[in-house]
Amino acid sequence: MWAPTSPITGGAQTGFTAPTYTHVADVAPDDNGKQIAVTALGGTQAGVTVHSVSSPFTVTIIRPRTFKSLGQVNPVTGILPSVPRNSWKVIVRKGVIPLAGQNPQILVGKIELDIPAGADVADAANIRATISCLVGILNQLSAGLGDSLVSGLI
Repeated sequence: MWAPTSPITGGAQTGFTAPTYTHVADVAPDDNGKQIAVTALGGTQAGVTVHSVSSPFTVTIIRPRTFKSLGQVNPVTGILPSVPRNSWKVIVRKGVIPLAGQNPQILVGKIELDIPAGADVADAANIRATISCLVGILNQLSAGLGDSLVSGLI
């Protein structure tokens, strides 16, 4: 169940010291989703703003509208003819200033997870390993990813 605790401890970023993000529950734009809005910051994050109407700072999770299940195995070949996928999305929206004195524009970060139907039952451990690795690599590379997004270098 998606219920992030507040505050969220942010990953390392160049120029930030111990970043945290205090949030409240918000209404997701998709009725199959849940959303939080960042209302306060902790640590040192010079220039960072919290959620507002004109400059949002939200995190949304959206589950599949209808879950797909596996079809029947071909009786002759014993092979599944197709494996549908259940697509989940995590979306971060953050208002950013494109040029000093201009109105904020919305930066959108998305993670989409396409899980083969049936894997939730047949291979839950490897679904969990995927998420563990994804979160771990994002946490480990947080500062480097932020630097790359700012400098254009990888």
